[in-house]
Order: sequence, then structure tokens, then C-alpha cells
Amino acid sequence: MAFLIKYIKEVASAVGSLWAGMRLTGKYALRHGKEKLTQQYPDNRVELVLPERFRGEVVMTHDTNNEHACTGCTACELACPNGTIKIITKFDISPEGKKKKALDTFIYHLELCTMCNLCIEACPTNAIKMAQTFEHSVFDRNKLTKKLNLPGSKIREGVE
Repeated sequence: MAFLIKYIKEVASAVGSLWAGMRLTGKYALRHGKEKLTQQYPDNRVELVLPERFRGEVVMTHDTNNEHACTGCTACELACPNGTIKIITKFDISPEGKKKKALDTFIYHLELCTMCNLCIEACPTNAIKMAQTFEHSVFDRNKLTKKLNLPGSKIREGVE
């Protein structure tokens, strides 16, 4: 008889657990019925909306005069935990004859980047930011190594 009572208690417990799960599922279905939870990618590629905090890849911003704000201080390179960024600097000579360190090449290895955002936070001049691009599939891995400063670009006046 004790076996039968134990069996009935287990069945009642299972039915109660199933009811609790179904109640929770129904609650989410009714509450979020109008909200779009999933998107049909790539069918909606044109109208795809990514969250503001999405991190795609590191890019360097340039203005219309092909000027950037990177001073070549290498703070982003030092902050990167896995060596994704390589800064090559050069020395420019100012009109007053002073030598000044400047950015020569900003190399970014997208294949190594973990999108941790530490380089962005370390940049004292806000020269780089995270873009919202995410389609990075290529057949040649070398295409994932990018030079972020545009050809002929120079540092913006007033950025130190």
C-alpha cells in the first residue's frame, strides 16, 4: 500500500511541475505576443536592427578632411589582451622643428579580436569605436587583417 501512495504522490508532483511550466510558457506567450523576439536573418538584411550595444569590429573614425584623432599613443595596443592591435608610429617634424610621435599604420587583426571593447575604453582621444558590422566570413584569412587609418590621413588639429 505504501508503494501505491508513493506512486500517486510522484504522479501528482509531475503533473504539478508540468502545470507550472505550462503556466510560465503561457505567461510569456501572452505578454510578449506582439513583441518580435526573433528576426528572420538574412531575409530582413535591409531592415535589420541591431542593439545599440552590439560590437562588430573596431573602426577608426575619419572626418571629411581625411583626418583622424589617433595620436599613436599605443594605449589600445597595450589594453588588448590578445594582440589584436598593432600600432606602428613614426616621427613627424613640426613647422617649429620639433619631433613629434605620430601614427604611421594602425593594424587590426579581426580574426583575433574578441570584441571585448577594452581598446575603445583605453583610447584617450576616442579615435576608434566599435562598428555594428558582423558579416566577416571570407575564404582568405589575410582579408581579416585590416589597416584602419585611411591612405593619406593625418591627425586632426588640436588632438594631443
